[in-house]
Order: sequence, then structure tokens, then C-alpha cells
Amino acid sequence: MVLDEYTQDLEHQVGQFEALRGQLTPDLPTQSFLEALRLSEEIAVSSSKLGGYAYLWFSENTKDQAARAFKSKVEEQLTGFNNRMLFFELWWQKLDDSNAARLLEKSGKYRYHLETIRRFKPYTLSEPEEKTINIKNVTGRSAIDTLYDVLTNGFIFRLRSNGKTRKLTREELSGYVRNPRGRIRESAYRELYRVFEANHDVIGEMYAALVQDWKNENLMLRNYRSAMSVRNLGNDIPDDAADALLAACRKNVEVFQDYFRVKARVCRLKRLNRYHLYAPHKAGRKRYPYDVAVRMVLDSYRDFSGHLADLALRVFEDRHLDARTYPGKMSGAYCYSVAPGLTPYVLLNYTGEARDVSTLAHELGHAVHGMLAADQSIFTFHASLPLAETASVFGERILSDRLLQQEKNKAVKQGLLISQLDDIYATVVRQAYFVQFEQAAHQMVANGATVNDLAEAYLKDLRQQFGRAVAVPEEFKWEWLTIPHIFGSPFYCYAYSFGNLLVLALYQRYKREGPSFVPKYLELLAAGGSESPETLLRPLGVDIRSEAFWQSGFDTVREMVAELERTT
Repeated sequence: MVLDEYTQDLEHQVGQFEALRGQLTPDLPTQSFLEALRLSEEIAVSSSKLGGYAYLWFSENTKDQAARAFKSKVEEQLTGFNNRMLFFELWWQKLDDSNAARLLEKSGKYRYHLETIRRFKPYTLSEPEEKTINIKNVTGRSAIDTLYDVLTNGFIFRLRSNGKTRKLTREELSGYVRNPRGRIRESAYRELYRVFEANHDVIGEMYAALVQDWKNENLMLRNYRSAMSVRNLGNDIPDDAADALLAACRKNVEVFQDYFRVKARVCRLKRLNRYHLYAPHKAGRKRYPYDVAVRMVLDSYRDFSGHLADLALRVFEDRHLDARTYPGKMSGAYCYSVAPGLTPYVLLNYTGEARDVSTLAHELGHAVHGMLAADQSIFTFHASLPLAETASVFGERILSDRLLQQEKNKAVKQGLLISQLDDIYATVVRQAYFVQFEQAAHQMVANGATVNDLAEAYLKDLRQQFGRAVAVPEEFKWEWLTIPHIFGSPFYCYAYSFGNLLVLALYQRYKREGPSFVPKYLELLAAGGSESPETLLRPLGVDIRSEAFWQSGFDTVREMVAELERTT
């Protein structure tokens, strides 16, 4: 009943918006244009709240049939509303440059949103075609994404430890890859890939279907230059900037190869094996009760900015954080900023590991980013994907740096440095190589490659990434099946590389400038997605097209590796 009442209100608003269609002429008065935008914004806020509710319920228990049915119904309804309003964006794209400039001049907070719509003009189809694609995606891409979540979040893994065989969720199993005992780490990875390999035909066909759909729509119908250009345009990142970032990542694999050699020596391991990549340092095996983790994160935020800490605290005060771990719950972690002015929602699967404390700092970074950008319209308060990782990664950095500065014990300091470098590897080079695999995989699927062909290509890339520093067992060829982003959000992962290298550079500036840096950083976050990343970063002296800029991030990593080596 509540859903029916809510959608009736949306129906009324959409009907009002549809009535504007006859007014859309080249000489449309500015005031009428702004009124249409404000109504569109109201509808977008209401739609986002409805979609957010459906997704949060589904995340709580992906096996709940009622939640899945509700999510599907909401997606179908929202697609219908979007289709009925599509005429406005198509009119705006086709409007002559002179009248578009006239209206843009008075558009205020809507300007970048309107510029973004026109940016897609060369790739936009006719209204009937766009409506057909939107409807098709509900039972196409979106349905396959949901099936992937339902299938993989329902997997049960078995791990033998201390003489007992335990049934574990994916999230629970993941904790064991950082277990102090090498045999347990190896068993955890073997079990993970045993289950995914057993399902590789089904999951692999899901991936092939998604890739083919991406090609059919974006390359064949919309005529994008490449499969990845679709993501670049959505991110408002020039192709050459993304290429420079990925080139810098490939060029610097030796930085992390050197790190893993040092880590093996510090942790008294023989030549490092991929099973043991995240082996904890002897001083890094401490577990953290949830309340202790919350206090650590909030204290580190407060050291940097009291305002930032107060915003993070609001997530807890409003009871918008679910940290429990239980079967059926969506794996991993996320922050959902639903609409400006609404406290974001955070999902974790907290198990007490040190990495869970970092994850808490990361997701709260996303939350404060959304809250700082609350003055933006709903169309632009979300930063584009590359900048969306800035506040989250910065949150991790202020936490880890605070702990490192406070620590005097050499062994504990080694453990903290190893934890930091492990995380930087996982969120920079590892993510860049996911994208490199995707670039190859999209071409391979177009040429008729099998799931096994893709697995062999992935393994080859992985072994090239680690060189002689880390041995990579055969079963890691199935790792790509376990990465949700390459299924649901193709080419998303370079945003992590972008965000992490950017933060390494910005954090160095903070250490040089001290408190005077804080207002400039908060201003960047408050801008949300109201300008392109290139424009927003220019005042901070960042040139995202320069490989030299990205190299500066790797230079910082090299310094950290040297610092670790000096402790041996």
C-alpha cells in the first residue's frame, strides 16, 4: 500500500512534467526552463529514495524473495517514469547552440548537468530506440547483475581449521586469506576458486552476455570509439588521461614486485606465492572490537577536521550503518548516498580484522563526501567515479598515518607499513590490471572466445604483473569470476587506481601544508560532481593527462617501500 501511494505521487509529478512537452520550443523562456528543471529534480529525488529503499532491502538479504520481487517491481516502474521524461533530454540535446547558451547562462547549479546531457549528443539514439533500450535493460543487464549477486552471495564454502570443517559465506572466507597460518591461507584460496570454478560455465556465460550486450549497444548502435570510451565519457575523463593512468600503472609494476620481495624477507617467507600475498606481519594480527574500530576512525577524522568527524558521527547517530555479518547479506561493503540532505547508508561485513577498520574509514569517507556536497542538486552531488574514491581513500590514509605516527615499536611499525602497502597494491595496480583484462576480454568475446580462453588470458596477465617476485598458481585464473565490478560496471575499476594515486599526491601536500590544506580539500569534496574532474583538480595543481603526475604517486609508494626496508 505504501509503495502504491508513493508511486501515485510520482505518477502525478511525471504527468505534470509530460504536460511541458508542448512548451519546448527554441525560444522557451528561461523561467519556464528553470521550472521544468526543478520539477525534474523533485522527481529524481523521489525516484532515488524509492530505488534506494529497494536496493537496501535487497542488500540486507539477497536470498529474500520478497525483497527481490520488490526491487524488480521498483526498477520496472522507475524505468517507465524515466522513459516518459526522456523527451526533455532529447530536446535539450537537439537545441541549437545559441539558445542552449542563453539558457545555460541562467541555469545556476544545473549547468554542469545540462552540459553533461549535451556531451552525450553524438551517441544518443532516437526516442523510441532509447525507450526500447531502457525497457530491455530491466530484463537484460539489470537482471543478469541481480542473478550474479543472488548466485554468488548464496555460495557456501567449507574450510577445515583446528580439526573442524566450517561452513562459511564468501565474506567470512575472505578473512582467512590473511590468516597467520600459511596452510589456512592456501586452503581458503583453493576453496574460493573451487566453488567458482565449479560454476564457471554459468558465471562465464553471464559475463559473455554482458560483454556482448555492451558491444551491441555502445559500439554497434551508439558508435563509441571503444568499449572503455563509454566509461570515460560517463566519468568525464579524456581517453588520453585514462590511458596515461593505466600506462603509469603498467610501468610501475616493479615497484610492487620490489615490495613483495621485501615483505617476504620481513615476514620470513620464502619466495612469495600468490596464496600468501596478504600474509599478515606478526605484529599485525590484532583483532578490533567494533566499538574500538569506530572510536579509532572517528578520532583520526577529528584529528584532520572536526567538521568531517561530526559528519561521520551522524551516520551512527541516524542508525544508517549495518555492520553485521550473516548468510544472504550482500558481501563486501558500500556507501549509498541516496539524495542531498539525507544521511548516507553504509553496509559493512565487520569481522574484526584490521582491514575491516580501514574499510569502515573508507566507507565513512564516501558518506562525508555525500554530506559535504548536500548543496548540489541531485544531478551533481555525486562525484564522478574517479573523484568518488577521493574522500574514501583519504579517510583510510588519515587513519593509517595516525596509527603509524603514534607507534614507536619497530615490529608494529613494520606491520602498519605492510598493511598500508598491501592496501595500496590492491587498490592501484590490481585494479588497473582488472581494467587491462577487461579491455582484452571485450575484444576476445567479440571474436568468439570461450570462458576458458578468458581464464587463460587472465592468468597470463596476472603472471606478468607479478614477474619473478610472486609465484601464481593455476587456480588463480578464475579470480576474475569473483570480481563483481567487471560484471555490473565495466571499466569501473580504474576509478580506484585514479582515486588512490590522487590521494597519495594530495596527502603529501597535506603533510607539507598542514591545516591550511584542509579548507581546500573540503571545498573539493563540497563540489561533488558539479564540474569535470579535470576542472575540479586544476586549482590543486593536478594535471590528470600527465603521466608524470601519476608517476608522483608511485614515487611515494617507492619511498614507503624504502622505509619498510630500512626497518629490517
